[in-house]
Amino acid sequence: MEELKLTAICLFGTEGILADELKRLGASEVSAENGRVNFKGDLNILARVNICSRFAERVLINMGEYDALSFEELFEGAKGLRWERFIGKDDAFPVTGWSLNSKLFSIPDCQSIIKKAVVERLKSKYNCSWFSETGPEYKIRFSILKDKVTLMIDTSGEGLHKRGYRPASNDAPIKETLAAAMCDQIRIFPDTRLYDPFCGSGTILIEAALMATKTAPGLGRYFAAERFSFIPKTVWQEERTRALDSIIKDADFSAQGFDIDPRAVELTLHNAQKAGVSKYVKAAVADVKDLSLPEGRLSVITNPPYGERLLDIRAAEELYGALGERLPAERGKKYGIISPHDEFERYFGRPADKRRKLYNGMIKCQLYMYFKG
Repeated sequence: MEELKLTAICLFGTEGILADELKRLGASEVSAENGRVNFKGDLNILARVNICSRFAERVLINMGEYDALSFEELFEGAKGLRWERFIGKDDAFPVTGWSLNSKLFSIPDCQSIIKKAVVERLKSKYNCSWFSETGPEYKIRFSILKDKVTLMIDTSGEGLHKRGYRPASNDAPIKETLAAAMCDQIRIFPDTRLYDPFCGSGTILIEAALMATKTAPGLGRYFAAERFSFIPKTVWQEERTRALDSIIKDADFSAQGFDIDPRAVELTLHNAQKAGVSKYVKAAVADVKDLSLPEGRLSVITNPPYGERLLDIRAAEELYGALGERLPAERGKKYGIISPHDEFERYFGRPADKRRKLYNGMIKCQLYMYFKG
């Protein structure tokens, strides 16, 4: 099969991080847009990105893009795409999507028209008048932004942030893909010593351990495209074997989490075991005011509670101050703290050496980075 045109959806602010990762994974013609990265690759790349990407939310086959100002243009554009290249006569093909700043804003109408267009296209190709849709599901996703329509087929199924190790979480978990992006920015190595004084359900510690050991985050889960008839099962076997062979089994990495809530500590240890990294991850009940970092080279990456999440603003500001006192500007020590508070640096006690805008859900945050001792 010729190279596929693919799109990886990601969190706002992580496009560049994801683009770099896709190049490392062997993708070609990589280009970042808002909330997505377009690229090309063969079936192995499609499987590889699903299994190995730490930052993508889902991977889609990009069927085509066109402008549509009317439902007729939406229909004709969808009908003109080569759906038969992927969707078989018995396959299911539900349609879902969104529209923003466009003439076509009714989602149910857009769904219905795209569905009808695909049906008409497949009718003419398979010479039949009815589809049972009893086979594998090829979920069609559309986006309409400023009257530009993009039609795609979802290959991931459940979002890729669902690694499978976190069935339960505390009150305000950070998304796995965001935690991985924070770890990427602070740089995690096989010999990193990592601390998280607000470990919650352990997501940052676990994502760092997976990164340090080069363990693919999708190794323990299933993907929608594994049922696609045009992808041989050997492709998935090859890519899982490749990922398993890449794991560093003797990493000197260690991750220590603290939380004031005993349930969070218990959850961290449980999730680390499910993720297969329990030998690297430890956790204990402790207050940030009692945090004492050891001598030498280490990293702290954390997501402190804040007003919009678990605490009122005043309590969050006090926490920032306590954290600033416990994290000295010292040679060999790197810190990454995510917060939506515009005056975080003032309460922390010193300006960051570098900042990066990231989104925690719909909340705009900054990752404040300190690395100059």
